[in-house]
Amino acid sequence: MSNNLPSNIAIENVIQSKMRGRVAYQGFVSSQVAVTFSYSKLYNDHSGKGYQRPINTKRCHDFASYLSQGEGSLYTPILLNASGNWEFHAYDKQRPNLGRLICKKKATLMDGQHRLGGIKEYINETDCTLNVPFLAFHYLDDDEEIKLFDVINTKARGIGTSLSRYLNRNNDEISWVATNLILKPESPFFNKGTLTGRRSKEKNITLQNLYNMVKLLTKKSQLDNLSKEKKLNLCLFYFNTIKELFPNEWEDNKLFRMTHITCLNALSISGNEVINENYLTKSQQPDSVKIAQILMNLKEIDWLSTGDLRYLKGAAGSKILANDILNCLKS
Repeated sequence: MSNNLPSNIAIENVIQSKMRGRVAYQGFVSSQVAVTFSYSKLYNDHSGKGYQRPINTKRCHDFASYLSQGEGSLYTPILLNASGNWEFHAYDKQRPNLGRLICKKKATLMDGQHRLGGIKEYINETDCTLNVPFLAFHYLDDDEEIKLFDVINTKARGIGTSLSRYLNRNNDEISWVATNLILKPESPFFNKGTLTGRRSKEKNITLQNLYNMVKLLTKKSQLDNLSKEKKLNLCLFYFNTIKELFPNEWEDNKLFRMTHITCLNALSISGNEVINENYLTKSQQPDSVKIAQILMNLKEIDWLSTGDLRYLKGAAGSKILANDILNCLKS
């Protein structure tokens, strides 16, 4: 792709600084300028120095949807390499680091192609203008550019889905329920769950695991419409009942597989059916006595880690086990 611009672009109120000995520029441009003053070097670029992945239109669309949420939709600066084609002019000697930036050619986009793709989609749909923050290096050679791209995308890891669920617990009901299943001392997951996603021998269940389990336990049923408080109480009742009926299987995750994720998901899938079939609509409560009697039949499952359960993995394994559990519970 050509890096030529139809005409020079002037950007005002730019701050010039240095980062590790390299000159960099920080500022804002209008969204209309942001989508035109840079280009991506795709991995198959004819120069042999390309590195960007093909753009993922879904990620762009997701970012456009995020922007449509309003003033709370903040985002980080896009990262550029001006390759020596941008000139900085200070306003005066008293302010040598504040001035006008003249863009004579397009910069290469090192980080932010999906943000820019989403911004382009958003402004086309809404006909509005956004202020887009940027950080541009005055000059990086091709190898420096590739190295920085590699560091951003391999060394600088995301926060992970578990911590993200925790941070969004006040905006998302299922995240709130899952978080409380870890934090409440009366929860059977109190000493087994981790908020950040980092597992240990004792805490082998992540917040994201619990999020999925809550969804499996309540989805596509009358339980899905319950308040978050009632969903939490439902989860506490169901899994505490299992823990009380099978304390050894629940506590020892080395000898038994009951609290391994594949099995917990299977218990959630089968629990969805059992609870719905024994739910007292009038009082909006599960029939706790009847459900506890039904769950006694879980003893028919061989929960030992050395048994057949060791071969079950992932979503497919959970579905197979859920069918076996339901057959046992109904026998």
